[in-house]
Amino acid sequence: MENAVLEWRNVVKKRDRMTLGPVDLKLYENYVTALIGRNGSGKSTLMKLAAQLIRPDSGEMAWFGETHSGELPVEVRSRIAYVPENFIAEEDGLKMDEVAEFRASWYPEWDWQRYEELLHRFDVPGGKKLNKLSKGQRRKFEISVALATRPKLLLLDEPSSGLDPFAWKTMMNEIRRCVDEDGATVLMSTHIVEEVRRMADYLILVEKGLSLGMLEKDSLLDRGREIWIARDDELLEEMPAVVESAIESEGMVRFVTLDYAGAAALLEEAGTKPIRVRALELDEMMEHWMNGGISVDTL
Repeated sequence: MENAVLEWRNVVKKRDRMTLGPVDLKLYENYVTALIGRNGSGKSTLMKLAAQLIRPDSGEMAWFGETHSGELPVEVRSRIAYVPENFIAEEDGLKMDEVAEFRASWYPEWDWQRYEELLHRFDVPGGKKLNKLSKGQRRKFEISVALATRPKLLLLDEPSSGLDPFAWKTMMNEIRRCVDEDGATVLMSTHIVEEVRRMADYLILVEKGLSLGMLEKDSLLDRGREIWIARDDELLEEMPAVVESAIESEGMVRFVTLDYAGAAALLEEAGTKPIRVRALELDEMMEHWMNGGISVDTL
């Protein structure tokens, strides 16, 4: 990974109930990165900083390797598409195509064919005013518009809110297409674990206004295992990164390790064959990360 598409450089932003930062993060070209964390942790603030809806109180942001002291230049903003969690109320009384035509004027790469194709795939009825659309239809429209810009940086804040399962699958396929065919970089804030599992290449954990780091999703999943072995208290004490253990029966013990490679090597050295091994699910690994059981430095 070489080219940083988006950077937070020692960024601090004070909000009513929380202070975000300092945050130092980089998003790299042609990957999907998911912001994860509890409600109120600072995910939406990070997203709004990325879209330049708000400015840092200190530190700086960089887009495509360049910082900008004022408003983003048109040539930079035209490479960024943003789908907010909450819709723009000022557009409610406008018809879909009126909004599309206005936004198209700001995007040199706007693709009308793709816009129409996406509306058709999402089954959004044409000609309606935005305030006459259901929440799900409005979300589909906003996603269609964002993807029609053929962005190089796509920002999605809770993109699946209001979508039915069929539209959700279409959305994920289209986002992946945007990455694979257009070379886009995607930052998405979501609480849907399945969305993270299927879409994300990297994860950023935000907790109480602080970033706890950025990890490759597959590397995170590779580490967690629940293992059953014949009871051996001395061997269990030597196991690395054990976060949970219990005696299952008089002759068997179960433990959870966040260092499966180290645990497997120790078991092999001791000549102990596991009775059973289960890979931890993504939500389990995310919970251990949130609770401090995983250090970025160890991954």
